[in-house]
Amino acid sequence: MDYLKQLEQEIRKCVKCGACRAYCPVFSVSGREPVSARGKVALARAALSEEIELDARTRSDMSKCLLCGRCVEKCANEVPTDLIVLAAREALARKRGKTLFHRMVGFLLRNRTLLTSGANLASLVSPLLFRKVPATSGLRLRFPLPFVGGQRHVPKIAARPFQSRHPEIILGKPGKPRVVFFVGCMTNYIYPEIGEAAVALLTSLGCTIIIPRNQQCCGFPALSGGDMETFRELAEKNIAAFEGHAADYVMTACASCGGAFHRMYPHVLGERFPELAERFEAFAHKLVDATELLQDLGFKPGGSEERGAVELTYHDPCHLLSRGIVRQPRELLQAMSGVRLVAMKDADACCGLGGTFTIHHYGMSRGINARKTEAIRASGAGMVATGCPGCMLQLSDGLHQAGVRARVLHTLEVLARSLVKEKTGRYEGHS
Repeated sequence: MDYLKQLEQEIRKCVKCGACRAYCPVFSVSGREPVSARGKVALARAALSEEIELDARTRSDMSKCLLCGRCVEKCANEVPTDLIVLAAREALARKRGKTLFHRMVGFLLRNRTLLTSGANLASLVSPLLFRKVPATSGLRLRFPLPFVGGQRHVPKIAARPFQSRHPEIILGKPGKPRVVFFVGCMTNYIYPEIGEAAVALLTSLGCTIIIPRNQQCCGFPALSGGDMETFRELAEKNIAAFEGHAADYVMTACASCGGAFHRMYPHVLGERFPELAERFEAFAHKLVDATELLQDLGFKPGGSEERGAVELTYHDPCHLLSRGIVRQPRELLQAMSGVRLVAMKDADACCGLGGTFTIHHYGMSRGINARKTEAIRASGAGMVATGCPGCMLQLSDGLHQAGVRARVLHTLEVLARSLVKEKTGRYEGHS
């Protein structure tokens, strides 16, 4: 419990006021005190004082957290509940062993070549396992599979990962910024259209784009399961990948990856692996979300001259919201011709994915997502934009389950449609 012990003073900041319960998505569908932020902090304190065992029930309660950070944002005493939960999960993994699912995740993430081969194989055999869902771009399992079930609406696995489609360096115009693009697993293997949109947008601005071949998963999936060893290994490789290229910016187009870099790398590495944290800190100021970067570089969306042709609403991913990236995507989308941005009720409410949370607690995940689905339906929009591939997967699943025909796209995909095709000749996104 070394890491949990290091957070003891943070744990003692909790005054048990319970204000966090009003903002916890899991508590909103469960109503059980142990799964609230206050409850989890109390469990961590009790574990440190050896009042409770790190047993199966404690593991179950600690697993019921989306790591959305809403409780941290709203806590008057700034109790870092997300970091406390991660520390407790590591302590549980050390005492009880990692779950089968997280052992598999860690193995694949440490062996990226095998992960890529597995994704390629899955793409080939998907017609045997999945059937096309009419009127959508997704698939439905023909029969239940472990960790996936049989109800979930899932996207196609890309026939070719995004990184295999491009050279490591795409040269831009002299004097224009050099941008390292951290792709992320979901963009690489499931939503390559996001990567293509990013390349098209940056190319239109004359940027040199660097896509490091040796970049890895950000490590968030491993960390969420208490696998600190895998997280450290992936973080070290990513830091080395960034250090290997001189760049003006390091850009993410995935809210979760960006959240890992902005919160988990400084705090978790800082507490456990200070030498890695120091190396990361040397370029941390260069890290930006794609919408931040586009605004900084003066990107001006174009598009059809017919205003109001498409009604679009926007969902705030938790790990953009916690970093204050709310205004930028909306301003970029509002500037597009042919698009009318309509407000969604509770646009900043969590969609319920939570990375591996949805694997272990799909029923609760769907319960949280149902409210988001209803908000999208009520907005009347035919298209939903968001800045996280994970949210895209979750929102698409919820809309399909409810029979709502709104399409879900990444913000970059929407913006890339505004480009004059002749200007870049590169972008080919969803039809």
